[in-house]
Amino acid sequence: MIEQPAYTGFGFSDGEWGLLVGLPQSVLTAASAAESDGTRRTMAENAAGMETIAAGRESANRLVAAVAGEIVTRVGDPEAGEELPAISPADPRAMIDDVLGRAGEAAALLAARIDEGEAGAYKHWLVEIAEQVVGAASTGGVLGLGGDVVSDSERRFRDRLSQVLND
Repeated sequence: MIEQPAYTGFGFSDGEWGLLVGLPQSVLTAASAAESDGTRRTMAENAAGMETIAAGRESANRLVAAVAGEIVTRVGDPEAGEELPAISPADPRAMIDDVLGRAGEAAALLAARIDEGEAGAYKHWLVEIAEQVVGAASTGGVLGLGGDVVSDSERRFRDRLSQVLND
């Protein structure tokens, strides 16, 4: 017997599943790119985002758990010391707009296909990923001291994401 892909149990096509599985990492990257923080701070943001994604495997929500499990299988488990490479988009603003557009597509897809509670848990998880990333490293300050925990541009991204997802 051939094992069916996880997404078939939710009624998604391969492309729709790709959107849902790709979005958490995209949110992580966009949240990190919202403020240029330097390599060390970006690595801390990536680690916080991946930990939040990986923690989704323990979610009581089966969609979040399935998506998180697939991401960890694809990119590695932070609990095993595997790190996501830091991505610095050439045009952060365009990348952020793209991620917000895909978040809107995902929200519409979820509203049309699955229970409101399951959809809400997935959307809330995306906002939580952004929240953990933007709060992982302070911006500004001198020699890593002081500065803002969450900059205005990071807060703006997180808030726009929450608004797009209606979370």
